[in-house]
Amino acid sequence: MGTAVSEIDPQRSSTTRAGEPVASVGDLHVTFQRNGKDVHALRGVSLSIAKGEILGLVGESGSGKSVLGFSMLGLLPKKTDIRGSVRVAGSDMVKGEPKALRKVRRLDLGAIFQDPMTSLNPTMRIGKQVAEAAGSEEAALRLLTAVGIPEPKRRLRAYPHELSGGLRQRVMIAIAIAGDPELIIADEPTTALDVTVQAQVLRLLAKLRDEIGCSIVLITHDLGVAAQISDRIVVLYAGRIAEIGPTAAVLNTAAHPYTIGLLRSRLTLETSRDHRLAALAGVVPSPISPLPGCAFEPRCLLSTPDCTTSPPDPISIGPGRVSACILPADEVAADLGSRSTNTVEQFPSTTVHEKGERPAVSVSEVTKTFNVGRGGKLHALRGVSLQVAQGESVALVGESGSGKSTLLRVIAALETATTGSVALAGEVGPQMVFQDAGASLTPWLSVGELITERLRRTTMSRSQRSDAVAEVLQRVGLPLDITKSRAGQLSGGQRQRVSLARATVVPPTVLLCDEPTSALDVSLAASVLNLIGDLRRTLDMSVVFVTHDLSVARVVADRVAVMYLGRIVEIGPADDVIARPTHPYTQALVDSIPDLGRESRVLAGEPASPLSPPPGCAFNPRCPIAVDTCADSQLNVRLEGVPGNRHQVACIERKAS
Repeated sequence: MGTAVSEIDPQRSSTTRAGEPVASVGDLHVTFQRNGKDVHALRGVSLSIAKGEILGLVGESGSGKSVLGFSMLGLLPKKTDIRGSVRVAGSDMVKGEPKALRKVRRLDLGAIFQDPMTSLNPTMRIGKQVAEAAGSEEAALRLLTAVGIPEPKRRLRAYPHELSGGLRQRVMIAIAIAGDPELIIADEPTTALDVTVQAQVLRLLAKLRDEIGCSIVLITHDLGVAAQISDRIVVLYAGRIAEIGPTAAVLNTAAHPYTIGLLRSRLTLETSRDHRLAALAGVVPSPISPLPGCAFEPRCLLSTPDCTTSPPDPISIGPGRVSACILPADEVAADLGSRSTNTVEQFPSTTVHEKGERPAVSVSEVTKTFNVGRGGKLHALRGVSLQVAQGESVALVGESGSGKSTLLRVIAALETATTGSVALAGEVGPQMVFQDAGASLTPWLSVGELITERLRRTTMSRSQRSDAVAEVLQRVGLPLDITKSRAGQLSGGQRQRVSLARATVVPPTVLLCDEPTSALDVSLAASVLNLIGDLRRTLDMSVVFVTHDLSVARVVADRVAVMYLGRIVEIGPADDVIARPTHPYTQALVDSIPDLGRESRVLAGEPASPLSPPPGCAFNPRCPIAVDTCADSQLNVRLEGVPGNRHQVACIERKAS
C-alpha cells in the first residue's frame, strides 16, 4: 500500500493506557434548541470503543448517529445542553477547555465526512491542504501515497474539483490520519460513492486500522456497509441504543425488532423482483416530543401495552451483546421470523407493449461532447443507442462519469445531443425525478403550488386542479394537509414523494429517475421504489432509472444497461445481466456490492478521463482479461449477442449466450 502512516511521526506515542478504551461515552444526553423548542438528539447513550476496534454505528436519519460522532469530536454547538460524559484518549470532550479540545482533535482525533467537497477548500491546491495537517509538503506526499492515490506528486498541484469523488475522499482520509490519531470518526464516508469506489474506501479504512492501530467509528445507514469492516455494530434509534453486539452475531441473530426491520429492508441480489419490497412502516419519531415508552413501539409488530410506559433499558443478552427490548431476544427472533415483514403482496404484471408498436424512447447513435477549458473536449456520450418499449423499465448503471445522467438529460431535452437522434412517443413530454429532491423543489413555493404548476397549461378549472392535486397526493401516499408545507419542512422521503407527485400529476409517457433513492435510508428507499413501481403500473409509464446500485437496478427494471465511459457495454434482462454478467466490467460491479457475510471485491484503478478516452475498449486499462487487441486504436467494440437474444455485450473476449 505504500508508506506506513506511522512512519510520518515516529515519536508519536499513544495517550491511551494499555487496556483502557480509546473512547467512552457514559449516559450521554444531548439536547439542542430549535425555534424555542428542545430537540432531544441523544437520550442516555453509553458505549466504549477499544483500541484498534472498528465500530459500526447504524440507524436511520434522525437516530442520533452524527450527533454522537460530533460529541466524540467535541464539536457540538456552544449552547447545546450536554449531560453525561464523553472521553477520548483520556480527555474530557464535554467539560474540556477549547484549547485542550483543539489539541485533542489535532493529535488524537481524525474526521472523515460524507461529502469531501464541502470539507475541502475549493480555492486551495490539494498539497497545501494536506500539508496544513501534515506539517510539510514532503509529509503530504507520503500521506497521499499511503492512502493509495495514483500519481501523488501530480495530485499535490490539483484542486478538489479536478479529482473524482473517490480520490477526494482519499484526500480527506489522508488529512484525517495526518496526526496519527487514536480515533477516526467516519461519518457516512461512502454514501455518495459508486459501489466500486465504496469498496476501495472501506478496504483502505480497514488497512489503515491495521497499519496505524487506530480505532474507527464508521457511521452509516447501511448494515451491508457496516458488515464489511466493523468488529462490532451499534444500532441507534431515536437517540437511544437499540442493540449492540459483534458484527456476525447482530447480522445473523438480530435481537431487537428495529434491527430485524433494517435487515429486511435491505436490497440484495436475491430480493424478489415480483413482490413489493419490505419496508419499515412509519418514520423515526420527532426528537422534539419523545415518546414516554419505547420509541420504536409505533412501528413495532410485537408491541404490547407495557412498551408505552417507560423506555426499556439495554440489557445483556449474551457475551458482548445488549438489546433494549422488554421481550426476550429468542422470542423476538422467533415471532418476527414467523410473521416475516417481507410482504407476500405480489406486484401485478407489467404490460410491456409489443415490439411492433412505437417505442416510448428511441435513442440512436447519440454523442454528447462538452467544450471545456481552452479547446478541450469532454466526450460524455460516444455513440449510444437504446430503445425503451412502452410500459418497460430500463436501469442505467455504472460508475460516476459513465454518462448515465447525461443520457437521461439528453432524453429529457435538458441537453442537446451533439450527433444522433432521440425520438419520444406520447403527447406528454418526459418528466424527471432527481437525486436531491430538496434542491429540485422551489423552496419558497408550497407543495400545493409546486404540483399545481404542472397543471397550468391544461384546460382544468380551479376546482378540477384541486381535485387532481388531492388525487396525486393520495396516489403517492401523502396527506392532503401537506399542500401548505414547503420543501424545507419535509423529510427526505416526503420530498421525494412530492417530486414524484409533481412529475406524475399529468401522467408522462416516460418517467426519468436520476438516483432518486441513493441518499435515502434503506427503509425509505424501499418505500420509494415500491411507489415508483406502483406508479409505473397504474399509469402505464415507461421508466428510465439511473443508479449505481445493481441491487436497486435488479428490482426496479425489466432490463439493465451497463455504461462505461460514455458507452453501453452490456444490456439485457435484469436477471440475466446481474446473475450471469458477461462483460468484465459488469462482473466487477456485481463483485463490489457490499453484502452481509460476503466481502466485496475491489476493482482496481479509476475510470479514464472522458477528456481523453483510451483507444480501443475504454475498460481495457482496468480489465483482468484484456489482451493486446483490446487497446488497438482501430478496434470498434460494438454490442453483440446471439440473434434474437436481447442480452448483448461489447467485449471481443466474451459473447452473450
